[in-house]
Amino acid sequence: MWMDPSQLAALSAVLRLGSFEAAAQALSVTPSAVSQRIKALEDRTGTALVLRASPCTGTAAGLRIAKHAEDIGLLEAQLARELALEGGSGPVRLRIAVNADSLASWFIGAMAAVEGVLFDLLVDDQDHSAEWLKRGEVSAAVTASSKPVTGFEATPLGTLDYAATASPEFMARWFAHGVTPEAAAKAPCMIFNAKDNLQRLWLERNVAPGLSPPAHFLPSTQAFIDAAAAGLGWGMNPLPMVEADIRSGRLVPLIAGSTLPVPLTWQVARVMAPALAEVTRAVQKSARQYLTQD
Repeated sequence: MWMDPSQLAALSAVLRLGSFEAAAQALSVTPSAVSQRIKALEDRTGTALVLRASPCTGTAAGLRIAKHAEDIGLLEAQLARELALEGGSGPVRLRIAVNADSLASWFIGAMAAVEGVLFDLLVDDQDHSAEWLKRGEVSAAVTASSKPVTGFEATPLGTLDYAATASPEFMARWFAHGVTPEAAAKAPCMIFNAKDNLQRLWLERNVAPGLSPPAHFLPSTQAFIDAAAAGLGWGMNPLPMVEADIRSGRLVPLIAGSTLPVPLTWQVARVMAPALAEVTRAVQKSARQYLTQD
């Protein structure tokens, strides 16, 4: 089915910006023109594509078609590079799922190394980012699964090592006699969100299974570090991000040497792999500089 590029652009802009007015401004047309283009695309596909609310969101079909439009842009940009064509329609947009700790530590370096791409990042836990690939809502993702999602290529990136850390004052208060199961069951910890199981895994491997300590929910990588240093609780922090704090004594490992390795994998849609080759190379290079390599 052929789809009008102007209609696809209108759909993508509305879903990205959240309103017909903002999309119209970005496309240099009137809101009425945006509405007419989306209505025409809905008539052609025979289904609703936009949930008209504040902000506007996409139906399952709308999100899939918007992703198709993004893929077309990436493939056209690749063709222009291969044929050394002059000009072009400007930067292309790329939607990627990435975990917050990678974004806060090494992934921005990969983004900065790529020209001509506007990144649309969807932040999710590394154990769940593959779900976005399966639903066809992103072109690539950083995942904790080495098994490729059907239709995707998987490239190992290395291991992001985590350390359970807390402030010296917190350690003196809660773990004065060591990190025992009894103490670990009572000492407050920090959890990124409901999908975060790093604290539980560390407790199972290093203390005891089945522990469920009281927890603060802090959906921020930097807040995890700052809260640990402030004595709010203990948490799993990326080791490269807290090494200086450990050396200075601002943070203390709960158990020396007890890191939790999390292998990361870059998965990219097989059909899009050639168009995203430059992005993949940048991701691999940044990962080699930051992550532990086998």
